[in-house]
Amino acid sequence: MPAAAVWVGIRGLPHLSFLYISLYFLLHQDALYSFFSQRKSQKPFSPIEDELYFEAIAAIPLHPRANATFVILARNSDLEGTLKSVKDIESRFNKRMGYPYVFLNEVPFSQEFRQRISSASGSKMEFGVIPKEHWYQPDWIDENRAKKERERMESEKVIYGDSVSYRNMCRFNSGFFFKHELMQKYRWYWRIEPDVQFLCDVTTDPFVFMRDNNKIYGFTISLYEYEQTIPSLWGHVREFMVRHPEYVADDNAMGFLSDNNGATYNLCHFWSNFEIADMDFWRGPAYTAFFDYLDSKGGFYYERWGDAPIHSIAAALFAHKDQIQFFNEIGKAIRLIALKAVPHSAVPLMINTMSDAMSQGVDIQLRILQTLVSLIPNFPAIHGALLGDALLLCFKLQESKIAVVSSTAAATLRQLVMFVVDKMVVEDNNMEDLDAQSLSEIKLPDGTTKLVGPSTMDAFSVFEDLCLLANSEKPHFLKLESLHKTFALELIESVLTNYHAHFQKHPELILLLQHHLCPLLLRALSDRPIFPLTLRCTRVVFLLLKQFSSELTTESEVFLMLLIKIFSEDADGGSSGQHGDHAPHHSRPLWMKVFAMEIMRGLCSDAELMRSVWDRYDAQDAGSKVFASLVTALKRLITEKPALLGVSSQMSGLGVSADTGSTYSLDVGGMAGRVATAASATVSGVVGMMGSSGGLSLHGSAMKLQCIDQLDKADSPPIPEPYIYLLAVQCLVSLCEGLASFTGPLYSSIVIQRPKAAGDAIMRAPPALEIETLPKNDPSAKQLRIVRDIIESGWPALLAALSFIISTNLSDELFVEVLSSYQALTNVSGMLGLTTPRDAFFTSLSKFAVPARVVSSLDSYVESQTPRSTASFSENLGLSGPTQAPGLSERNMACLKVLISSAVFLAGSLGESWFGVLEVLQNADYVLTSKGAQTVPGKRASIFSPGTASMPTSRSASLSGPAAGVPRHPLLSDLEPETLQAAIQRLFDASKNLEDPAYKHFINALCRLSAEMVDMQSGSGSGTVRESESHEDLASVVGLSPRSGPAHRRRVSGIHIPRTLRSGDFGITKLGGVALLNIHRLIYRSPDVAWDATTNHLLSIIHTTYAPQSIRVQAASVLDEILTIVPRNLTTTGDLRAQVQRRVLDVLAQQVVPDPAMAASTSTAVELRRMGLETLHQILQASGHTLVVGWEIIFQMLESVCRPSPPVRSPSLDSVSMLSNPPSPSSTRSKPLPLGLGNPSEKSYTALVKIAFQSLTLVCDSVTSLSPEHLRLCISTLGHFGRQADTNIALTAAASLLWSVSDAIQSKRKNADDEPEYSELWMFLLLEVLGLCTDPRQEVRDGAIQTLFRTMQLYGSTLSLETWDQCIWKVTFPLLDSLTTEIRHLSNTRATDASPTQAWDESKILALQSIGSIFHDFLTPKIMQLHSFSKAWDVFVTHIQDSVLLDSRAISAPAMRCLEKAVKVSPTLDLPPIVSEVLLRVWQAIDVLGGTVIQRSGSQTPISSNETGFHQPFTQESLVAFVDLIQSTRKASRSADGQEWALDRLSRLMAILKGVLTYSNSPDYRPDIDTLPPVQAAVMETIENIDLTIPGSTSLVLRDLSEYATLPFLAAFDVPPTPKTQTPQKRITYIAISKKTLPLLVDLFMRFKDDAEIYIDGTLEAVLSAYSIPVKLKYDCPAPSKFGKDPPLWKTATTSFLRIVKECSLQINKPGHEIPTDRIEAIWRRMLDVFRGGILADCSAAEAFPLEEQEAEENFDLALIASLEIDVAPHLGDSRVPDDLVCQLAKILHQGSRLYDSQSEGVSGSNSPTNGQTSGKVEAVDVQNQYELGSTESGPLVPRERFSYWCFDLLFLICSNTTSDQEYSRRRVAALSIPSLLNRCRTTLVGYVADEALRGNLPFPRAREHELLYVLRKLLELRLWPGSLWAGISDNPTQYIVEQPPIDTSLSPSQNISDAVKRSSVAHLFHFYPALCEIASIPRKTPAAWVPTRTGRVGNGHVDGKPELRETEDAVALDARTLARTCLKEIGKEMGVCL
Repeated sequence: MPAAAVWVGIRGLPHLSFLYISLYFLLHQDALYSFFSQRKSQKPFSPIEDELYFEAIAAIPLHPRANATFVILARNSDLEGTLKSVKDIESRFNKRMGYPYVFLNEVPFSQEFRQRISSASGSKMEFGVIPKEHWYQPDWIDENRAKKERERMESEKVIYGDSVSYRNMCRFNSGFFFKHELMQKYRWYWRIEPDVQFLCDVTTDPFVFMRDNNKIYGFTISLYEYEQTIPSLWGHVREFMVRHPEYVADDNAMGFLSDNNGATYNLCHFWSNFEIADMDFWRGPAYTAFFDYLDSKGGFYYERWGDAPIHSIAAALFAHKDQIQFFNEIGKAIRLIALKAVPHSAVPLMINTMSDAMSQGVDIQLRILQTLVSLIPNFPAIHGALLGDALLLCFKLQESKIAVVSSTAAATLRQLVMFVVDKMVVEDNNMEDLDAQSLSEIKLPDGTTKLVGPSTMDAFSVFEDLCLLANSEKPHFLKLESLHKTFALELIESVLTNYHAHFQKHPELILLLQHHLCPLLLRALSDRPIFPLTLRCTRVVFLLLKQFSSELTTESEVFLMLLIKIFSEDADGGSSGQHGDHAPHHSRPLWMKVFAMEIMRGLCSDAELMRSVWDRYDAQDAGSKVFASLVTALKRLITEKPALLGVSSQMSGLGVSADTGSTYSLDVGGMAGRVATAASATVSGVVGMMGSSGGLSLHGSAMKLQCIDQLDKADSPPIPEPYIYLLAVQCLVSLCEGLASFTGPLYSSIVIQRPKAAGDAIMRAPPALEIETLPKNDPSAKQLRIVRDIIESGWPALLAALSFIISTNLSDELFVEVLSSYQALTNVSGMLGLTTPRDAFFTSLSKFAVPARVVSSLDSYVESQTPRSTASFSENLGLSGPTQAPGLSERNMACLKVLISSAVFLAGSLGESWFGVLEVLQNADYVLTSKGAQTVPGKRASIFSPGTASMPTSRSASLSGPAAGVPRHPLLSDLEPETLQAAIQRLFDASKNLEDPAYKHFINALCRLSAEMVDMQSGSGSGTVRESESHEDLASVVGLSPRSGPAHRRRVSGIHIPRTLRSGDFGITKLGGVALLNIHRLIYRSPDVAWDATTNHLLSIIHTTYAPQSIRVQAASVLDEILTIVPRNLTTTGDLRAQVQRRVLDVLAQQVVPDPAMAASTSTAVELRRMGLETLHQILQASGHTLVVGWEIIFQMLESVCRPSPPVRSPSLDSVSMLSNPPSPSSTRSKPLPLGLGNPSEKSYTALVKIAFQSLTLVCDSVTSLSPEHLRLCISTLGHFGRQADTNIALTAAASLLWSVSDAIQSKRKNADDEPEYSELWMFLLLEVLGLCTDPRQEVRDGAIQTLFRTMQLYGSTLSLETWDQCIWKVTFPLLDSLTTEIRHLSNTRATDASPTQAWDESKILALQSIGSIFHDFLTPKIMQLHSFSKAWDVFVTHIQDSVLLDSRAISAPAMRCLEKAVKVSPTLDLPPIVSEVLLRVWQAIDVLGGTVIQRSGSQTPISSNETGFHQPFTQESLVAFVDLIQSTRKASRSADGQEWALDRLSRLMAILKGVLTYSNSPDYRPDIDTLPPVQAAVMETIENIDLTIPGSTSLVLRDLSEYATLPFLAAFDVPPTPKTQTPQKRITYIAISKKTLPLLVDLFMRFKDDAEIYIDGTLEAVLSAYSIPVKLKYDCPAPSKFGKDPPLWKTATTSFLRIVKECSLQINKPGHEIPTDRIEAIWRRMLDVFRGGILADCSAAEAFPLEEQEAEENFDLALIASLEIDVAPHLGDSRVPDDLVCQLAKILHQGSRLYDSQSEGVSGSNSPTNGQTSGKVEAVDVQNQYELGSTESGPLVPRERFSYWCFDLLFLICSNTTSDQEYSRRRVAALSIPSLLNRCRTTLVGYVADEALRGNLPFPRAREHELLYVLRKLLELRLWPGSLWAGISDNPTQYIVEQPPIDTSLSPSQNISDAVKRSSVAHLFHFYPALCEIASIPRKTPAAWVPTRTGRVGNGHVDGKPELRETEDAVALDARTLARTCLKEIGKEMGVCL
């Protein structure tokens, strides 16, 4: 029915009850669904509570299938999960659609994967391999960076943070999957992951929907991304959007990605594990550019960008938001209730309605069940009684008589119960959101209570009721009277199966298991067994044991022991399973035992559970031995009916008579042997009860469906009788496989795959695992200990059971499983280092692999005179004799195969057990090659090739062999004798994989086996091993205990040796083959690993005179081939080459050189010596050119055949090589051998000599490779052969001492392995050369020194540390000592001829230069690595220090240059920590030398020395070298420490540099006026490189530089002339350094002007003082240059000083500079002092200059006045500056303004420049009293009149109120300067009045007239600050500068007027009122002049760097009288009397 019609029908019935509406919904919900689904996307509503409004919808037409595919990314290991997903999507959707599948993997899919997946669907399936460039990390990724990020994420616990494969997957899914060739033909894809589930049918085609609706991306879930994985992703996305705005869609979904319009990423993304998308979108230009851009940033690997955020961001940005589809229907129930169309308030009514409708038809009942399935999951709030009512509906319908309703209800009920528990799970995950009020209290079975959530309450109640109902008890929650126990148990099983993990998190549910379920199960298993009930109880017990054994410890123990008891008790009446229900209570039926065994099989297959059982019970002292009981019970069960299992006819071998009483006698020692023997006895004891019939097989003994799974049966099915024994076998096999499957991978990861150290290869034959070395708290280590304990405790029972089973009549597949279990236990025991059980299993395997009777019977068969029969082996036991040749059966060979495999696997840990294994392999080889060809003596090329022989055909007697053409198990395939021989050979080949200790055990065992076999073939001790050794030493040479007698020796697996003497020995043959395979061990390993055991054993055989000749020759052949091949394979050139060659020659010498105690007269002995000499010849021929040692042994062998006695050699003949590698005792002879010893006849002697001479000829051809000592030996040997004289030896050796030896060392010392030996030889050469270094002849001496150090420098990089240590202590320092001693001796003699001393000085200089180069080149890489370096460095520095202080000055500079070279370290080298110690010692020497320089710098005569009696003065070259040494030391120190020296050291450094700079005793001074001489330049460079960021360093440097600036004025001196020379006298002026430092001080001050420290600590005062001297001296300063035109020093100083003043006046008042007041005062005082010096300096010298220059000089000085006005006057008035200091400014200007040198400063003299006190008093203008002071002579005029007026002008300016900025400061300066101004004006005015009275009409000089007019005019223009004069003449001017006290009205009128006028701005006019009156009343003509309307004054600007002088263009005529009257008028105006 159409949806619209349905809804119209509903709307037409508004009066109907809700019951009918609900039923209407139920009946037509499918039709209504599509309508509601459309409305749901618009607005959620309730059809009951909200307004009902719907629109009719049209039917959707059908569409064809889209071009789409499913894509699944999976691995082969994901097979089961992938299969599940495919089946699920097929059943829910694709079975109707038929869309294809594409499976992708980075490796090819397995055949099994393809077959099983393809069988799951009929749709097309394609399997593809991902290209490597799409999957793996690109090469351009920085792996180090990526690895660091992975390690960081792993430490921060970021999910997949350390996974590279996950990053590969994310990158592939982001940008490559849609590019795969299999995906190219599709447009749409649906991504599916393994292990996903679709709960409901998908009825619509999402591909068609997306295609038709223009959708490009579909999703089901949105999540938040981990922010730690994408820290930079959004930033790159924003960059891409900026670069490519064209790709960003207008109507995009940015709101999904960002909450602030794209500023940040909110981490939201679509979950890409389910996505349906359009691949054309991914392939488009926008996404392609987007991915390529992101991929280039490397974030997939440098961070952990996922494909989900990449896809989400791209879809949200580049697509329209309506193109993104949310699929909310897929995976959810497509039901009406899912649309939330029903309010929760209607749910109870719906349930009641459905309850009322239950009586309707089947269709309604099924609809009710479907509704319940949708209702309960979609309404989480259904709890309690409402839930019970809903469940009750299902319970009732489950009891329906209609099968479909009953089964559907049962399934629905099971699903609803799952939903109930599911809601508990959801509630657990959201506990933090759970309201406390919603919690309910439940009463637990133990009587306690607990608050739980509603869902947990529901789950608890439902599960509790199920337990009660299963126990026939009344439920508490469900309203049921009863429930079938089987159904209740099935529900319980379902719950526990699916939610066991969540039960473990709820203690209340565990209590239900303990108090309700476990007692129920225990009771059910203990009561009368009922098949259906017992079956389900047993299944639940299995679940409890599997999932809750840790929570139900006691209960699990009870269940396990009960199950063991059930299957282990004897029962005879249970064979008929279908009638077992009526068996007596005490006798359990067979099916119940089968139940128990099937459970046990399942438990035993859980290796982790079994380990837990052991740890929980068996490992506890008081616990039940569950595991032990289980193994014992299984063993007892297996051996219960031996007749039923039968006996295997193959296990005793072929062609052997049965012997039931025989036991295996393989010696394994201790417990292993006893248990193996006991196991053999067990087999032998039951063999009589076992027949050839019966047996076990999977085909005939198993059930098609195990009993415990037959839930549909009411009675037991038929059970095969052997089935229970098959189960027991499978339990044992599972136990063994479980132990192996757990231990193997751990062992592999811990021991095999983990290298011992970085760079080591994987261990292919590792040792046993030492569990005790593992961390105790490591879970894996604990589990390994459990496995160890299990095997230690249970191996006897397991071995007994397996040894019994394997001998029974098993099918091939079961035999393989049991044999695999053997192998597993053997391997596990070996892996865990359990020697006893391992050896026991090996012993048992050996018994089955090579039965003893086969070996013992083989001899009798071979010796039989009767031809062998070819008849088949009889199966009947008890025959008198075999009918065919004894041999190994198929299963024997399978056991042998396993034994070999286990031996190979455990090769690294077998240790001494190798002997038993090798003995079995020898027996197997003997059996397999019993008809093989004998080894032919003399054919050395084939001695290592195992013989081949035909073997009797083995027959298979298996119970059920495979049919023809069916592939057999690998263990039963390839069992031909040749294959087994190859396997044996592979075992020996595997020896190359052994670690050295394991290989040593292997070789020792092989040698021991060979020794015993040789001993057995040699008879009963006839003869001796060697003439000087006992018989027992044959075995002891390989470190084994000797055998006691022949009987024991003949016990080797039954071999009867005396009757079967062999032409060759198995052990010797294999020893030779193993040696050649492991030639690298013989060469590169310690001799005790392989060499000693191999060669000693072979030598022992060679020297065993009673051994068969063929075996002795075989041993010699093997030994000679080893000795020949070893040198050929020797590739190293170091010490190892020498050691190996010496070992080879030592062993060969023992074969060639007869022992004097032996009688070597037999032909065999001669033949053995001949073979040895031939071997020597081959060695020399092939490898003679590579020999580096052992020549003395070669000569010893060659001399042994010579009749004349060889000459006695000196013990020191090889002393040099002996220093590094002393010869072994075997190669050292204490006395010469007698000539011809051991030569039996002349013929034999001739043959030996011929071969020896050929070898000697080869030696002579390689003479250039010999050392001088070996050459001497060679010549000596040639003397025996050719009767040559010895003079050539001596001459050649002597010639080679200095030349050939050096070349030989150069060619042979390049290999580090040879370095020790040749270093000693090289040292010997150096010591010889050292003797020539003190030769009296200078050319010899110097040549030797050059050779010595050139050799050291040439080979120094290859020298070892030991050699370097000797070079330093035995060569370098002794040389310096010798040279110094000779020099001191000559100096003490005070010879008149200086030539010898000079020559020795030159030699020492050469030595020092060479030593410096050596230290410079090798200090860091070599010398610093010496243990004695600290001491050596101290001695070296002491040598340099003494050379500087005590030797002649010619040596000083080279000595310090030598130390400087040593100090200089290349910045590319990593400096070791000892560098700081090195530099400290150098600094100490610098300090001492600096102290000497400082001490001498103050003296003009040499200072006496206590050591030598005199010191020579330092030359300038020495001082430069000294300063350069200091610089190098500082540079190295900064490189080493990363920081500047400490301040105290810097202070000392500056003191030393000052001493160097002022050193006054050098005989070789250089001019220092125009440029810096080298010493001064070096000092300045050193200072400039000082890091001034160190606190205090700035002040230190500034102060010292200030001193340097004053050196020309304070420290210049004349150098005394050198006697007897014509050199003119020199003068050290320090002018150049002063020129450099004066501006440098400014630059430094400007850099650090903000540093308050330089103001506080007096540094600035020092700087200012430095400028004071040249400024004051002015024209008296020395000339600044001799040839150039540099500015005078005083000008440089003045300019620099003014720059500092400009900044200083601002900085000292800068906020934040807390400068003490006294420092401010000192700074201003020093500053004013410089100004005083500059303004008042003597300038008379300038009068001789041209006028232009004079004007220029005067203009230059104007800068001082400008600076005073601009930089000083505004700031000097600071309150912290004392009054007297402020007054100094006015006094300076007062003095500077004088026009006449004799101009009086006042009558009282109080204003004289020398008077530093400020009286505050102004001289009264008493004209009447001053007349008598008048004069008619004015005195000399100052040279610079204009400059005086500038000073006068500034004095007026600072007193005026012209400038208003910084008012307080200016008012204070004005108040304190007014007295000076008034006194200065008073001098002019009063002087004029006084002089005018005397002169009458006599005119005044021009200067006097101009001065008078200037003063009057300036006084007229001057306006004071109000009260300034009052304050200036008060007792405390500073106090009253701003505000004066009010006028005291109590004073007299005149006093009041006087007080008032002092406060006036023209108070100065009142002050001069008398003088003005006098001038105004002069009757004669007063001075007059044309003057500018405004006087010229210094402006604020500058022109061309000089102060600007502003001049007016207008001028007026003024006279003094007029000006005076004008002034009086101003006074009148101020008084108010003038209008």
